[in-house]
Amino acid sequence: MNRRTQLQYPDCSVYELVEQSIHKYGNQISYNYFGNKKTYREFGQYIDECARAFKALGVRAGECVSICMPNTPEAVIAFYALNKIGAIANMIHPLSAENEIKYYVNLTQSRYIVAIDLAYNKINNIITETSLEKCIQVSVKDSMPALLGFMYQFTKGRKVKAEYNSFFLSWRKFIRQGSGVNTDFGKFNGSHTAAILYSGGTTGYPKGIELTNLNFNALAMQSFAACECLRPKDTVLAIMPVFHGFGLGICIHTVQYFGGTSILLPQFSAAGFHKLIRKYKPNIIAGVPTLYEAMLRNKQLENYDLSFLKCVISGGDSLSVSLKNKVDTFLQSHGANIQIREGYGLTECVTGSCLTPCNDYREGSIGIPYPDTYYKIVKPQTEEEVPCGEDGEIIISGPSVMKGYYNSNEETDKVLKTLSDGRIWLYTGDLGCIDKDGFVYFKQRIKRVIISSGYNIFPQYVENIIDSHPDVLMSCVIGIPHEYKIQVPKAFIVLKNDVEASDEILKQIKAHCEMNLAKYSLPYEYEFRDELPKTLVGKIAYSRLEEEEISKNEH
Repeated sequence: MNRRTQLQYPDCSVYELVEQSIHKYGNQISYNYFGNKKTYREFGQYIDECARAFKALGVRAGECVSICMPNTPEAVIAFYALNKIGAIANMIHPLSAENEIKYYVNLTQSRYIVAIDLAYNKINNIITETSLEKCIQVSVKDSMPALLGFMYQFTKGRKVKAEYNSFFLSWRKFIRQGSGVNTDFGKFNGSHTAAILYSGGTTGYPKGIELTNLNFNALAMQSFAACECLRPKDTVLAIMPVFHGFGLGICIHTVQYFGGTSILLPQFSAAGFHKLIRKYKPNIIAGVPTLYEAMLRNKQLENYDLSFLKCVISGGDSLSVSLKNKVDTFLQSHGANIQIREGYGLTECVTGSCLTPCNDYREGSIGIPYPDTYYKIVKPQTEEEVPCGEDGEIIISGPSVMKGYYNSNEETDKVLKTLSDGRIWLYTGDLGCIDKDGFVYFKQRIKRVIISSGYNIFPQYVENIIDSHPDVLMSCVIGIPHEYKIQVPKAFIVLKNDVEASDEILKQIKAHCEMNLAKYSLPYEYEFRDELPKTLVGKIAYSRLEEEEISKNEH
């Protein structure tokens, strides 16, 4: 099932699509960073300066450059500048552990990295083990208004203890190096790789998802059409990060495509959500379910008029029927005559590919597919379609489906399959069904995954890290309920025979995890066990541990 709408996708780069907006909406505001507003024309000039600077460094078309940044203007400018010269943006979570950053850099053989100051020390510690030649350093204060930047430096900025050396190059010096460089960067088509984003690995390290210009441009055009209510000058609260498909694809590229304003936020706090709403009065909010739970609990929004909201989207995790009903009631009682609209997608197709219609809803549904996006429900890992309304594996075909996993044909072949209809289909590993009217229903994930505040955490990856500690025999990681994050990881650990459980051992294991795991994937709880439950064939029965935790919470 797909919408009948047929869109015409230009065979151009991500930058060229936004260049059209730069010409069309030159005097309108492209982004707002703590009150520092820049027009589309100024944004275009910054991209051009940055593209020249990358060219001065010797960055070539097809080369990967890492961006280890939160949502700042520099991160967005660097993404489009790299695309303008045909280079590939390798997007890294700035809270990644040292070994993860090293893996991402070496996978792509990045010679350069644009990084936030909070990540400097981690990068400095791995330089000799990577292909890196230079780090372009950025602080969140760099693009703030002068007074705010000064205040930041003497509060949060003082906590950043970084050691600088010749390996580091400040953003300003980097930009100055591009002065006078030839501006002829060439043209790049839709099939050219634009970015690499990462998904948690079910085994081993996370996989790099190779996304093309067409993938991003199709997403922007489809999202605009599917939303139905977006207009130039609309303001969008860019809460989701640029290293996440939702953040980069929706909150940045889609917004810049239709002439809206991205309100850039390098760090989000649920406790301060009301301040953002009051200060910016955004027309569109796109976030994860935990964001809206925080909104419901925030007493500072009582009796506050939210009539400026025209579109509220939830993605990244399942939105329960009860939470949707509560949010809808909240919005309407605060003057916003709209419903929260659930979407569904995965990084392998940039982000969303299915969305609840503007003025329609089927209870429990995640909406209908984007224009030109096809959904089928099949028996898992087969081509055999199941009858309407019956559960099976969700598979997707369309212009936003990834090129593949970077440098991993074997992993790519497991999820991308050309079927008898001649189309390439993405096997999602998710169970669901489609009703007679084309509404899609997500049921559960086939693969083990923990969704925590919208981030995918793959238990087997965390287990591999824990098991690599010299005192650990085996471990099992499951998701346990959390009031705000919905789920957090809990690790059950069996130590080797000659090792006794103690606070010191626990401290060592925690330190080992902190060294090798991103902060968002760290176990929230640890529990030592003499043994772990097993299935009849000898595998760890993680479902029994999940049942124990559910029973414990019920009592």
